[in-house]
Amino acid sequence: MATVTASTPRALPTGLLKHRAVHKILLIALAAAVLVPLANARWASGSWPTALTVDLTKPLGSTSDWIIDNRDSHPLFLYFFGYISNAVVISVRAVYLVLLGAGWAGVTALGALVAWRVAGVRLALGTTAAFLACGVLGMWVPTMQTLALMVVAVLASVVVGVLLGLAAGLSRRMDKILRPALDTMQVMPAYAYLLPVVLVFGMGVPAAVLATVVYAAPPMARLTALGLQGADKEVLEAVESLGTTARQRLLTARIPLARKELLLGLNQTIMMALSMAVIASVIGAAGLGDRVYQALASVDVGAALAAGIPIVLLAVVLDRVTGAAGAADDTERQGRAGWAYALAGTVVVAVAGRLLGRLDWPDAWTLNIAEPVNRAVDWMTDHLYSGVPVVGGTADWAGHFTTWVLDPVRDGLQGLPWWSVLLIVATLAWLIGTWRTALTAVLAMAAIGVLGVWTPALDTLSQVLAAVAVTLVLGFATAVAAARSDRVERLLRPVLDVFQTMPQFVYLIPVVALFGVGRAPAAAAAVVYALPAVVRITTQGLRQVDPAAMESSHSLGATSWQQLRQVQLPLARPALLLAVNQGVVLVLAVVVIGGLVGGGALGYDTVFGLAQGDLATGLVAGAAIVCLGLMLDRVTQPTERRTGKGA
Repeated sequence: MATVTASTPRALPTGLLKHRAVHKILLIALAAAVLVPLANARWASGSWPTALTVDLTKPLGSTSDWIIDNRDSHPLFLYFFGYISNAVVISVRAVYLVLLGAGWAGVTALGALVAWRVAGVRLALGTTAAFLACGVLGMWVPTMQTLALMVVAVLASVVVGVLLGLAAGLSRRMDKILRPALDTMQVMPAYAYLLPVVLVFGMGVPAAVLATVVYAAPPMARLTALGLQGADKEVLEAVESLGTTARQRLLTARIPLARKELLLGLNQTIMMALSMAVIASVIGAAGLGDRVYQALASVDVGAALAAGIPIVLLAVVLDRVTGAAGAADDTERQGRAGWAYALAGTVVVAVAGRLLGRLDWPDAWTLNIAEPVNRAVDWMTDHLYSGVPVVGGTADWAGHFTTWVLDPVRDGLQGLPWWSVLLIVATLAWLIGTWRTALTAVLAMAAIGVLGVWTPALDTLSQVLAAVAVTLVLGFATAVAAARSDRVERLLRPVLDVFQTMPQFVYLIPVVALFGVGRAPAAAAAVVYALPAVVRITTQGLRQVDPAAMESSHSLGATSWQQLRQVQLPLARPALLLAVNQGVVLVLAVVVIGGLVGGGALGYDTVFGLAQGDLATGLVAGAAIVCLGLMLDRVTQPTERRTGKGA
């Protein structure tokens, strides 16, 4: 009886959902029957009409020229943007000089002692090894440049994020105002953030830091608001009954209760800031990202790997340390004496290094891995690219994927009439959400046509769809294995941890080594980048299925395959849809960056615009990428419906 009672409420929403979907399909079919003949008669060619495009080349070019001409004289730049730019440069330079002044021994000691105080000896040893590896690879100075930029960007991101989070967490009205802006910012690929700041601040460190702040602040804002809104009501009522003011309640109750969310926000902000700081090398930020970018531009895989390894090590260390800080309880954080000893130890090591003249990493302690790596790549080119018996070579795989998957999907999308693409988008968005999400998706897709980049946008969309399909097949299969076996999940966990902490830029290095350049390598990098999130979300969804439902199906004689297909997958539907949504957004982010390795389409236009100073091309492509991301997010993100309001 308990099983029947538990399963009955689940059947009702499913039936209602199917009933609603049928009504939507009938309405869409009726609208299509009326509109399709009219659209076909008016725009028979199917290509986006020139009359419906807006040429922004002249106004954007004029704006760019005006900014360049007035950057050194206009009060807006002299007394506002100029001050911001100078403050950023001074801050980054100050942090960089402090790091250099501490020397490699002092910085390593500081990182190790902080890790020891937060998470213990094991992580302290790992942190020490990570910093020493940066020096051994000959990347100490670029690592310090990246760290300096990171410190300033993270501090600014945390301040901005906390202020926005406080506003949203303490005011429902502000929460409603900020939510769509934060939604849009989170679906925007990182590359799109580079364009507006370059237009205002030009190429260099200020633009890189400010782009990083815009990219990294939203998760801090979201999690701050979530922590404040989720504070225990009984505790707040008890504090209020003591006659405290609103400010006292915020400082003594709300913020302490939201500690875990705040630390999680800090963790996410740091990881996103590192990812963006690496990508920002495209607009003149020095450091590890610049080394990777220059190496990829010359297809020097060895040099790219030498700079990429420190990026991964930094990401893993920062993720582990901030994650451990969030998991620690209040008692573990006590002990000011321990922190004093750690600080004193850092100062002693730094002073000793200065007295011994060992501030710079010794050249004799460096290891050149670029040459052996390039030799290995040359060997792979000669032996693995093609001609491998039975399985073929990596170049053959890339060529076949391009010929059999990417080209047909691209040609199919570009061959569809533009109005049919809008109809398909509207249908998918309305079936999974509401008419508002459908309208948003259609307007975003139509904006791409208005901008005059309909054809390259469909090329980018074809790469996204192909990569998402591969990601979902591999991700769902892996997640099913992990959900059904604790041993498989334990084996996958460290691999997924490392892959989830790697910045987007780094994924381009191995695919260039294996597949060369082109659209297929860009899609492969996107698959590898999005796969961990899909696996984690799907595994968690499958494992959280009601055990009573599983036991009931087992008692009825269902096989493992029947349990998966008829019980687990239907009940885990929200998690599966979330996995699809995250997979699409993450794939788009890397497909755009794939323009650096021959991905073409909108990614190439963005790279070209930034590299050549053609802001019109770059900004239009960036705006189209934002619209494409917004459309894909709306099409794959279910929208909750309120009772009593129609969809």
